[in-house]
Amino acid sequence: MAMISTYCPHFNGLRRSSPKLDSSQSQSFLQHINSQLRLASSRKPCRAVTAMAGSGKFFVGGNWKCNGTKDSITKLVSDLNSAKLETDVDVVVSPPFVYLDQVTASLTGRIEVSGQNSWIGKGGAFTGEISVEQLKDIGCKWVILGHSERRHIIGEDDQFIGKKAAYALNEGLGVIACIGELLEEREAGKTFDVCFQQLKAFADVVPSWDNIVIAYEPVWAIGTGKVATPQQAQEVHVAVRDWLKKNVSEEVASKTRIIYGGSVNGSNCAELAKQEDIDGFLVGGASLKGPEFATIVNSVTSKKVAA
Repeated sequence: MAMISTYCPHFNGLRRSSPKLDSSQSQSFLQHINSQLRLASSRKPCRAVTAMAGSGKFFVGGNWKCNGTKDSITKLVSDLNSAKLETDVDVVVSPPFVYLDQVTASLTGRIEVSGQNSWIGKGGAFTGEISVEQLKDIGCKWVILGHSERRHIIGEDDQFIGKKAAYALNEGLGVIACIGELLEEREAGKTFDVCFQQLKAFADVVPSWDNIVIAYEPVWAIGTGKVATPQQAQEVHVAVRDWLKKNVSEEVASKTRIIYGGSVNGSNCAELAKQEDIDGFLVGGASLKGPEFATIVNSVTSKKVAA
Protein backbone atom coordinates (compact mmCIF):
# COMPACT_ATOMS: atom_id res chain seq x y z
CA MET A 1 0.00 0.00 0.00
CA ALA A 2 1.41 3.40 -0.93
CA MET A 3 1.70 6.36 1.35
CA ILE A 4 -1.48 8.37 2.00
CA SER A 5 0.04 11.38 0.29
CA THR A 6 0.22 9.30 -2.89
CA TYR A 7 -3.48 8.51 -2.74
CA CYS A 8 -4.69 11.91 -1.58
CA PRO A 9 -2.53 14.68 -3.03
CA HIS A 10 -5.26 17.21 -2.22
CA PHE A 11 -5.46 16.28 1.45
CA ASN A 12 -2.86 16.31 4.19
CA GLY A 13 -4.17 13.18 5.86
CA LEU A 14 -7.10 11.61 7.62
CA ARG A 15 -6.21 12.76 11.12
CA ARG A 16 -4.22 15.70 12.50
CA SER A 17 -5.08 15.30 16.14
CA SER A 18 -6.08 12.53 18.51
CA PRO A 19 -9.76 11.65 18.31
CA LYS A 20 -12.19 12.39 21.10
CA LEU A 21 -13.10 8.80 21.85
CA ASP A 22 -13.89 7.03 25.10
CA SER A 23 -11.13 6.14 27.49
CA SER A 24 -11.15 2.46 26.59
CA GLN A 25 -9.40 3.25 23.32
CA SER A 26 -5.72 3.30 23.99
CA GLN A 27 -3.05 5.40 22.37
CA SER A 28 -1.47 2.21 21.07
CA PHE A 29 -4.59 1.52 19.00
CA LEU A 30 -4.38 4.95 17.39
CA GLN A 31 -0.71 4.40 16.64
CA HIS A 32 -1.60 1.05 15.13
CA ILE A 33 -4.17 2.63 12.82
CA ASN A 34 -1.79 5.38 11.72
CA SER A 35 1.00 2.92 11.05
CA GLN A 36 -1.30 0.70 8.99
CA LEU A 37 -2.21 3.58 6.71
CA ARG A 38 1.42 4.46 6.10
CA LEU A 39 2.76 1.10 5.03
CA ALA A 40 5.51 1.16 2.44
CA SER A 41 4.43 0.48 -1.11
CA SER A 42 6.46 -2.73 -1.13
CA ARG A 43 4.34 -4.25 1.62
CA LYS A 44 1.15 -6.05 0.65
CA PRO A 45 -1.83 -4.81 2.72
CA CYS A 46 -3.25 -7.47 5.02
CA ARG A 47 -5.53 -7.97 7.99
CA ALA A 48 -6.70 -10.81 10.18
CA VAL A 49 -10.39 -10.53 9.35
CA THR A 50 -12.41 -11.91 6.47
CA ALA A 51 -13.22 -9.65 3.53
CA MET A 52 -16.88 -10.54 3.48
CA ALA A 53 -19.73 -10.81 5.95
CA GLY A 54 -20.67 -13.93 7.86
CA SER A 55 -23.13 -14.79 5.06
CA GLY A 56 -20.21 -14.69 2.63
CA LYS A 57 -22.11 -12.37 0.32
CA PHE A 58 -21.33 -9.06 -1.32
CA PHE A 59 -24.04 -6.47 -0.54
CA VAL A 60 -25.34 -3.87 -3.00
CA GLY A 61 -28.09 -1.41 -2.09
CA GLY A 62 -29.84 1.04 -4.38
CA ASN A 63 -31.06 4.23 -2.71
CA TRP A 64 -33.62 5.78 -5.04
CA LYS A 65 -34.00 8.80 -2.73
CA CYS A 66 -36.79 11.23 -3.68
CA ASN A 67 -36.92 10.18 -7.33
CA GLY A 68 -39.36 8.47 -9.64
CA THR A 69 -42.95 8.32 -10.79
CA LYS A 70 -45.28 5.34 -11.08
CA ASP A 71 -44.34 4.98 -14.74
CA SER A 72 -40.59 5.34 -14.30
CA ILE A 73 -40.56 2.92 -11.39
CA THR A 74 -42.59 0.39 -13.37
CA LYS A 75 -39.88 0.56 -16.05
CA LEU A 76 -37.06 0.32 -13.49
CA VAL A 77 -38.62 -2.69 -11.78
CA SER A 78 -39.08 -4.36 -15.17
CA ASP A 79 -35.40 -3.80 -15.96
CA LEU A 80 -34.36 -5.22 -12.59
CA ASN A 81 -36.62 -8.23 -12.97
CA SER A 82 -35.05 -9.09 -16.32
CA ALA A 83 -31.45 -8.39 -15.28
CA LYS A 84 -29.02 -11.28 -14.89
CA LEU A 85 -27.52 -10.86 -11.44
CA GLU A 86 -24.69 -12.81 -9.86
CA THR A 87 -26.15 -15.21 -7.30
CA ASP A 88 -23.72 -14.56 -4.45
CA VAL A 89 -24.77 -10.96 -3.85
CA ASP A 90 -27.39 -9.59 -1.46
CA VAL A 91 -29.31 -6.97 -3.45
CA VAL A 92 -31.60 -4.37 -1.87
CA VAL A 93 -33.43 -1.36 -3.32
CA SER A 94 -34.91 1.54 -1.40
CA PRO A 95 -37.78 3.31 -3.19
CA PRO A 96 -39.56 6.44 -1.97
CA PHE A 97 -42.15 5.56 0.67
CA VAL A 98 -45.14 6.23 -1.58
CA TYR A 99 -43.93 3.58 -4.06
CA LEU A 100 -42.99 0.86 -1.59
CA ASP A 101 -46.23 -1.05 -2.13
CA GLN A 102 -45.87 -0.88 -5.90
CA VAL A 103 -42.31 -2.17 -5.74
CA THR A 104 -42.84 -4.94 -3.20
CA ALA A 105 -45.81 -6.19 -5.26
CA SER A 106 -43.95 -6.31 -8.56
CA LEU A 107 -40.24 -6.77 -7.87
CA THR A 108 -38.62 -10.19 -8.10
CA GLY A 109 -38.06 -11.91 -4.77
CA ARG A 110 -34.36 -12.03 -5.69
CA ILE A 111 -34.13 -8.38 -4.60
CA GLU A 112 -35.16 -7.21 -1.13
CA VAL A 113 -36.75 -3.86 -0.35
CA SER A 114 -35.67 -1.21 2.16
CA GLY A 115 -37.16 1.92 3.64
CA GLN A 116 -35.18 5.15 3.44
CA ASN A 117 -35.88 6.14 7.03
CA SER A 118 -37.89 5.05 10.07
CA TRP A 119 -39.16 6.55 13.29
CA ILE A 120 -37.51 6.14 16.67
CA GLY A 121 -40.35 4.05 18.11
CA LYS A 122 -43.88 2.90 17.46
CA GLY A 123 -46.08 4.97 15.21
CA GLY A 124 -48.61 7.49 16.42
CA ALA A 125 -48.97 11.26 16.32
CA PHE A 126 -45.78 11.85 14.34
CA THR A 127 -46.76 13.67 11.17
CA GLY A 128 -44.66 12.79 8.15
CA GLU A 129 -42.91 9.85 9.78
CA ILE A 130 -43.02 6.14 8.99
CA SER A 131 -42.70 3.39 11.56
CA VAL A 132 -40.67 0.21 11.52
CA GLU A 133 -43.92 -1.72 11.94
CA GLN A 134 -45.33 -0.11 8.79
CA LEU A 135 -42.19 -0.91 6.81
CA LYS A 136 -42.35 -4.55 7.89
CA ASP A 137 -46.07 -4.70 7.15
CA ILE A 138 -45.51 -3.65 3.55
CA GLY A 139 -42.69 -6.16 3.05
CA CYS A 140 -39.47 -4.26 3.78
CA LYS A 141 -36.51 -6.17 5.18
CA TRP A 142 -34.13 -3.23 5.65
CA VAL A 143 -34.00 0.47 6.45
CA ILE A 144 -31.34 3.08 5.68
CA LEU A 145 -30.44 5.14 8.76
CA GLY A 146 -27.91 7.92 9.30
CA HIS A 147 -27.65 8.96 5.67
CA SER A 148 -25.80 12.27 5.32
CA GLU A 149 -28.86 13.94 3.85
CA ARG A 150 -30.74 13.09 7.04
CA ARG A 151 -27.82 14.22 9.19
CA HIS A 152 -26.89 17.46 7.45
CA ILE A 153 -30.15 18.63 5.83
CA ILE A 154 -32.76 17.35 8.27
CA GLY A 155 -30.51 17.77 11.30
CA GLU A 156 -30.56 14.29 12.85
CA ASP A 157 -27.74 13.80 15.36
CA ASP A 158 -25.70 10.71 16.19
CA GLN A 159 -27.66 9.74 19.29
CA PHE A 160 -31.05 10.09 17.58
CA ILE A 161 -29.86 7.94 14.69
CA GLY A 162 -28.47 5.35 17.09
CA LYS A 163 -31.82 5.07 18.86
CA LYS A 164 -33.59 4.63 15.53
CA ALA A 165 -31.22 1.81 14.66
CA ALA A 166 -31.70 0.10 18.01
CA TYR A 167 -35.47 0.18 17.66
CA ALA A 168 -35.41 -1.13 14.08
CA LEU A 169 -33.10 -3.99 15.00
CA ASN A 170 -35.14 -4.91 18.06
CA GLU A 171 -38.20 -5.14 15.80
CA GLY A 172 -36.45 -7.40 13.29
CA LEU A 173 -35.53 -4.96 10.52
CA GLY A 174 -32.03 -4.93 9.08
CA VAL A 175 -30.17 -1.60 9.24
CA ILE A 176 -27.92 -0.01 6.62
CA ALA A 177 -26.02 2.30 8.97
CA CYS A 178 -24.44 5.24 7.16
CA ILE A 179 -21.33 7.10 8.30
CA GLY A 180 -19.04 9.61 6.61
CA GLU A 181 -17.25 12.92 6.80
CA LEU A 182 -17.81 16.32 5.22
CA LEU A 183 -15.17 17.78 2.90
CA GLU A 184 -14.00 20.27 5.52
CA GLU A 185 -13.68 17.46 8.06
CA ARG A 186 -11.49 15.45 5.71
CA GLU A 187 -9.35 18.48 4.91
CA ALA A 188 -8.95 19.11 8.65
CA GLY A 189 -7.74 15.54 9.14
CA LYS A 190 -10.84 14.51 11.07
CA THR A 191 -12.12 11.66 8.89
CA PHE A 192 -11.46 8.98 11.50
CA ASP A 193 -12.70 11.13 14.37
CA VAL A 194 -16.04 11.70 12.66
CA CYS A 195 -16.54 8.11 11.49
CA PHE A 196 -15.58 6.64 14.86
CA GLN A 197 -17.92 9.02 16.70
CA GLN A 198 -20.79 8.02 14.41
CA LEU A 199 -19.94 4.34 14.87
CA LYS A 200 -19.86 4.71 18.64
CA ALA A 201 -23.39 6.13 18.62
CA PHE A 202 -24.56 2.89 17.01
CA ALA A 203 -22.36 0.65 19.18
CA ASP A 204 -23.63 2.22 22.40
CA VAL A 205 -27.24 1.17 21.82
CA VAL A 206 -27.70 -1.59 19.23
CA PRO A 207 -28.67 -4.99 20.63
CA SER A 208 -26.60 -6.92 18.09
CA TRP A 209 -24.56 -6.39 14.93
CA ASP A 210 -26.00 -9.43 13.16
CA ASN A 211 -28.30 -7.44 10.86
CA ILE A 212 -26.23 -4.29 10.39
CA VAL A 213 -24.42 -3.29 7.22
CA ILE A 214 -22.15 -0.24 7.58
CA ALA A 215 -22.14 2.14 4.63
CA TYR A 216 -19.16 4.50 4.49
CA GLU A 217 -20.19 7.47 2.38
CA PRO A 218 -17.85 10.46 2.32
CA VAL A 219 -20.29 13.35 2.06
CA TRP A 220 -18.10 15.20 -0.43
CA ALA A 221 -18.53 12.29 -2.87
CA ILE A 222 -22.32 11.85 -2.66
CA GLY A 223 -24.05 13.05 -5.81
CA THR A 224 -21.09 15.22 -6.76
CA GLY A 225 -19.56 12.94 -9.35
CA LYS A 226 -16.38 13.03 -7.28
CA VAL A 227 -15.71 9.53 -6.08
CA ALA A 228 -13.13 8.56 -3.49
CA THR A 229 -10.25 6.65 -5.04
CA PRO A 230 -10.27 2.93 -4.30
CA GLN A 231 -7.32 3.49 -1.98
CA GLN A 232 -9.01 6.35 -0.10
CA ALA A 233 -12.09 4.21 0.46
CA GLN A 234 -10.03 1.18 1.48
CA GLU A 235 -8.11 3.23 4.07
CA VAL A 236 -11.28 4.17 5.87
CA HIS A 237 -12.82 0.71 5.59
CA VAL A 238 -9.71 -0.80 7.20
CA ALA A 239 -9.92 1.73 10.02
CA VAL A 240 -13.63 1.07 10.56
CA ARG A 241 -13.06 -2.67 10.73
CA ASP A 242 -10.22 -2.22 13.18
CA TRP A 243 -12.41 0.05 15.31
CA LEU A 244 -15.06 -2.69 15.45
CA LYS A 245 -12.41 -5.25 16.41
CA LYS A 246 -11.12 -3.07 19.24
CA ASN A 247 -14.43 -1.67 20.53
CA VAL A 248 -16.99 -4.38 19.80
CA SER A 249 -15.41 -7.75 19.07
CA GLU A 250 -13.16 -9.54 16.62
CA GLU A 251 -16.14 -11.63 15.49
CA VAL A 252 -18.24 -8.55 14.69
CA ALA A 253 -15.32 -6.97 12.85
CA SER A 254 -14.98 -10.11 10.75
CA LYS A 255 -18.67 -10.59 9.98
CA THR A 256 -19.90 -7.03 9.49
CA ARG A 257 -20.08 -5.93 5.89
CA ILE A 258 -18.67 -2.46 5.23
CA ILE A 259 -19.91 -1.08 1.93
CA TYR A 260 -18.94 2.09 0.07
CA GLY A 261 -21.21 4.83 -1.24
CA GLY A 262 -20.49 8.07 -3.06
CA SER A 263 -20.94 8.45 -6.83
CA VAL A 264 -20.53 4.72 -7.46
CA ASN A 265 -21.34 3.86 -11.07
CA GLY A 266 -20.87 1.21 -13.71
CA SER A 267 -17.47 2.60 -14.66
CA ASN A 268 -15.77 2.76 -11.27
CA CYS A 269 -17.38 -0.12 -9.38
CA ALA A 270 -15.00 -2.85 -10.57
CA GLU A 271 -11.87 -1.11 -9.27
CA LEU A 272 -13.57 -0.27 -5.98
CA ALA A 273 -14.79 -3.85 -5.58
CA LYS A 274 -11.23 -5.17 -5.80
CA GLN A 275 -10.37 -3.53 -2.49
CA GLU A 276 -10.13 -6.08 0.29
CA ASP A 277 -12.34 -4.29 2.81
CA ILE A 278 -15.00 -3.01 0.41
CA ASP A 279 -17.81 -5.52 0.82
CA GLY A 280 -20.27 -3.90 -1.57
CA PHE A 281 -21.92 -0.59 -2.38
CA LEU A 282 -24.74 1.77 -1.51
CA VAL A 283 -25.64 3.33 -4.84
CA GLY A 284 -27.52 6.57 -5.48
CA GLY A 285 -28.15 7.94 -8.96
CA ALA A 286 -26.85 4.90 -10.82
CA SER A 287 -29.42 2.70 -9.06
CA LEU A 288 -32.16 4.48 -11.05
CA LYS A 289 -30.82 2.84 -14.22
CA GLY A 290 -31.55 -0.88 -14.20
CA PRO A 291 -28.75 -2.07 -16.52
CA GLU A 292 -26.12 0.07 -14.78
CA PHE A 293 -27.25 -1.07 -11.34
CA ALA A 294 -26.94 -4.67 -12.55
CA THR A 295 -23.37 -3.92 -13.64
CA ILE A 296 -22.60 -2.67 -10.14
CA VAL A 297 -24.17 -5.76 -8.56
CA ASN A 298 -22.12 -7.98 -10.85
CA SER A 299 -18.87 -6.20 -9.93
CA VAL A 300 -18.60 -8.95 -7.31
CA THR A 301 -16.75 -10.82 -10.06
CA SER A 302 -13.91 -8.31 -9.64
CA LYS A 303 -13.84 -9.17 -5.95
CA LYS A 304 -13.46 -12.85 -6.83
CA VAL A 305 -10.62 -12.14 -9.25
CA ALA A 306 -8.89 -9.88 -6.71
CA ALA A 307 -9.14 -12.58 -4.06
